[in-house]
Amino acid sequence: MTQDPYAALGLSKDATADEIKKAYRKIARTSHPDLHPDDPGAEARFKAAGRAHDLLKDPEQRRRFDAGEIDATGAEQAPRGYYRDDARRPENPYTQRRPAAGGDPFGDGFDADDFFAQFARSRGAGFGGDPRRGAPGDIPGQDAQYRLAVPFLDAARGAKTRITLPDGNALEVTIPEGARDGQTLRLRGKGGAGYGAGRPGDAFITLDVTPDPDFERDGDDIVVTLPISIDEAILGGKVPVNTVTGAVNVSVPAGASSGQVLRLKGRGVKGRSGKGDQRITLRIVSPPKIDAELKQFMEGWQAKHAYNPRAGRETS
Repeated sequence: MTQDPYAALGLSKDATADEIKKAYRKIARTSHPDLHPDDPGAEARFKAAGRAHDLLKDPEQRRRFDAGEIDATGAEQAPRGYYRDDARRPENPYTQRRPAAGGDPFGDGFDADDFFAQFARSRGAGFGGDPRRGAPGDIPGQDAQYRLAVPFLDAARGAKTRITLPDGNALEVTIPEGARDGQTLRLRGKGGAGYGAGRPGDAFITLDVTPDPDFERDGDDIVVTLPISIDEAILGGKVPVNTVTGAVNVSVPAGASSGQVLRLKGRGVKGRSGKGDQRITLRIVSPPKIDAELKQFMEGWQAKHAYNPRAGRETS
């Protein structure tokens, strides 16, 4: 039985979109199999959370799931008896049961009358009258769906990786620069084998971008917090900061305040209209220990230069 997506994220059905996003990110951090190799249940929790987030982050898909129109995998929930009744309509060959790639077309559910009627209708024009399908009986292979966990920096910079398939084979996957969480890549011809001369199906790979402790993405911008010392805030100067492509020096202006935002143009991720920027929020950090010299200096400075940063903002 497919797990309820709300339960996979530890949420109730009235959860907000922001709560869904936060719950997924928390599980991605605490249950990523690469970060927790000694936890045998980490991979299952991570995959279940990824599937749940992929379904619930889309408002329309979430509405349809809540209404019972689709199941937790996103598959349509047909009314009772729909497939049986529709499959018996002779004018609709596309609803006939198709064998799995490489399977037995005359296995369970085979109806000889339906089969030969369909064969007669499609003869000379390909299956169902569509010449692109080739000769009668040539059926395209099934498409395959996979999920792939991608480190944040690999998604931002682009990378090549491999995904191991259930049959033990591997596919090489190119992660495009600027790939987004939930983005689906299509690998043509990498799905199930066709029946007869039918072409193979495609592989669709949904990316689960793992959150990073240092970087956050906002559109095509990268957002970071930069701790600075008291003297760097007062005097200004060059301070190193990490970007997705390596460390650079940023100019902190003299008299900087916590919460002030600096911007590095073109240091974000690749988007449709070029690269975004990196936004740097400054955070002043006091020394781990206030020694006597600093205390004495500040007391002397305060006596002559005291100021109130809350002036004009105080409430009665």
